[in-house]
Amino acid sequence: MTNRLAALRKARGVSAIDLAAQVGVTRQAIYAIEAGTYMPNTAVALKLARVLETSVEDLFSIEEETAPAETRAFEPLDDALRAGPGEPVQVCRVGRRVVGVSPARFPAWLPVADGIITAPGRAAIAKEPDDSSRLLIAGCDPALSLLARHARDAGVDVILANANSARSLEWLRAGKIDIAGSHLNDPIAGGRAFSVITFALWEEGFVVRRGNPKGILAAGDLANPRVRFVNREEGSGSRRLFNSLIAAAGITAANVNGSGMSVPGHLAAAWAVASDSADCCIAAQSAARRFGLDFIPLAGERFELVLHKKDLTRRAVQGVLEVLNRARFRRQLEMIAGYDVTRAGETV
Repeated sequence: MTNRLAALRKARGVSAIDLAAQVGVTRQAIYAIEAGTYMPNTAVALKLARVLETSVEDLFSIEEETAPAETRAFEPLDDALRAGPGEPVQVCRVGRRVVGVSPARFPAWLPVADGIITAPGRAAIAKEPDDSSRLLIAGCDPALSLLARHARDAGVDVILANANSARSLEWLRAGKIDIAGSHLNDPIAGGRAFSVITFALWEEGFVVRRGNPKGILAAGDLANPRVRFVNREEGSGSRRLFNSLIAAAGITAANVNGSGMSVPGHLAAAWAVASDSADCCIAAQSAARRFGLDFIPLAGERFELVLHKKDLTRRAVQGVLEVLNRARFRRQLEMIAGYDVTRAGETV
């Protein structure tokens, strides 16, 4: 996306502060849009065009070709634990060497915490957190960690709670969390009291080992007694997809070896396949990428962020929603998770 915002703003003699005030965004957001690091949603783009007395097309244009991703040579930190194509990596220059480090496949560090529990419902806190900058988001999308990381740059401290879509929406309605992540696309979630924002479009499908040794391509293949399946818990979108697939294939859960065993979360399901505890699961493509597994797409879905409309004006919420339009965040979401971000930030 390229834009002529800075040139047109200056030509009209409008300062960044005045433009921000008229559009209803921060001055920093105006500068970020001009620098190409922040992509405005439809409403902001229309307001910018109206204030500057021009069209959205004159302000913004899409490049015909996407620049290829920059590549960088590295040597693996541990030759015995080489990661394969498609798996995430971080690179760091150490002296004259460029070293690639793959994330640990299981928790290797103590979790970030504010303190420790001293009694039921009581905790000793090392340092009192700034509640005004914190948001509690529940959901099952592995890519929410990318959102939390980028939100820190916006001064927002995102706390993530792992939960399936149904549980996340239940907590939101009970007032226990700020934002629920869901791919149930539940019409009840879009009631008058709630706003629904698109996070990304993704695909769910079969996650299998490299080369798909059991030849799993359709729901009927799960009835093969040699195929070990691992399910997701009740209330999850993956479990709902599993139920619909086997019903369409004319088989029951009793015909699927391991369907009664469930794990909490896309990464947990994919790890069962990666560790050879199962041959197949249903999970998001990002989970397959995390462990370098093969992915057979089954259904396209929209992962949503659901929140109370009254919270839309909170500074922390605005900071998170702005992240959804940042070019750098979107590029990471596309590259690392494999998601479609063309509608990220849009109100459903």
